[in-house]
Amino acid sequence: MLTKKQQELLVFIDERLKSDGVSPSFEEMKEALNLKSKSGVHRLINALEERSFIRRLPNRARALEVLQLPEALRAEKPALTLVASRPAPAPPALAMLAANDTVTVPLHGRIAAGLPMEALESDRSLSVPSALLGPGDHYALEVSGDSMIEAGIHDGDYALIRRCDTARDGDIVVALINEDEATLKYLRHEKGMIRLDPANSAHQPQRYRPDQVRIQGKLAGLLRRYH
Repeated sequence: MLTKKQQELLVFIDERLKSDGVSPSFEEMKEALNLKSKSGVHRLINALEERSFIRRLPNRARALEVLQLPEALRAEKPALTLVASRPAPAPPALAMLAANDTVTVPLHGRIAAGLPMEALESDRSLSVPSALLGPGDHYALEVSGDSMIEAGIHDGDYALIRRCDTARDGDIVVALINEDEATLKYLRHEKGMIRLDPANSAHQPQRYRPDQVRIQGKLAGLLRRYH
């Protein structure tokens, strides 16, 4: 028997997976359920995982899979609305991909998941499993810092980025600051300013004028190497 909040979160994750192909961020889940902190989201996720309603996919950011819905939820899902939620995109064409299919993407140096740092250009490349990437042009950046660890993004990970110049609140973006420094953060708009939020309670949000920030892509996936 699930609690009301557990049911709401399960439906929210399921609907976002079906519409966007990616599970919502912990920040989006917190706002959707009107919780005061992400620790409440963690508790709900753990409870759903223990009851085998969802599972976490290893080595990927924002990677949750819905395994089942209770009978009551299949018949009637509780209403839940996310403020400034993204419109449902047209469903992408699906193709069966072999587990060992890979593509090569440019590896453009390091990006800060902490204080902004210089974004280095590079002529290196990275082989990436095809299943991690959707449509669009992609590149990779090596993560430096710990400010996004609560989103599952660790120092030394490779962030897979889909090129774009616009994003919605709650997206994890590559933000170029003053044309010479880049950082990986949650995007927020606040009182005419751009707020870049970390996913680590030990770090503070960063605020900039809109003319100081240029979006260079959104997080599409994550790779991690174990030594």
